[in-house]
Amino acid sequence: MEEQEVDLVLVPMGLLVMAIYHGWLLVTIRRTPERTVIGLNAASRHQWVLSMMADPMKNGVLAVQTLRNNIMASTLLATTAITLSSIIGVFVSSSTNSYTSPLRLVYGNKFPMVSSIKYFSILLCFLVAFLCNVQSIRYYAHVSFLVTLPTLKDKKDSVAYVARSLNRGSFFWSLGLRAFYLSFPLFLWIFGPIPMFVCCCLMSFILYFLDITTGMTRKLHTYSFSDEVKGDGDGDGDVESIHRVAIV
Repeated sequence: MEEQEVDLVLVPMGLLVMAIYHGWLLVTIRRTPERTVIGLNAASRHQWVLSMMADPMKNGVLAVQTLRNNIMASTLLATTAITLSSIIGVFVSSSTNSYTSPLRLVYGNKFPMVSSIKYFSILLCFLVAFLCNVQSIRYYAHVSFLVTLPTLKDKKDSVAYVARSLNRGSFFWSLGLRAFYLSFPLFLWIFGPIPMFVCCCLMSFILYFLDITTGMTRKLHTYSFSDEVKGDGDGDGDVESIHRVAIV
């Protein structure tokens, strides 16, 4: 098979493997969030917001410092993404001619612009990572104001709104990180379709063990929430409500 034919077969297959995995992960998060690290972390953040807003005068400084650390992490990723995007843009613009036809972008291997579509894919990943991390900073900054507001324990709507905003910021951060992950197989695509396909399969395999929780982790998480809820005098129904509200 020629190189163009290998590209047309292995590259879509590699992207399809990652798309199928993330589609399955999204369905799992929506249906059984306790099986995933993202779902457990969302429930933990909801419980954290509840404890911080229970006594904002005592926990306000701790809450703001924690959110500031998350803002710094998102700022670092956003800065890295836009820097790499600028470097790739300068490299591509300096290595191509002023005249480019659409055929050169489609049939890159048959024309002098052999890597145009590859560099453009990597550039797109970094731009998506930058936008997601900027949105993450936006939500974290918004939550830093809301979490210090005094609220009553029976006002579950305000606590749910703050927890939902915090989880959205974390979800955008996770999406930005996934865009960085996707840039690795696209970068290996420069060296050929076979390394790119192998990297997609290997990365999906590794992400599975990073995203899925074990039975012991789920039990410890459930027990910790049960002890916290029993201390407040509520039942198991509140534990289930925490999981539902955290994901929504």
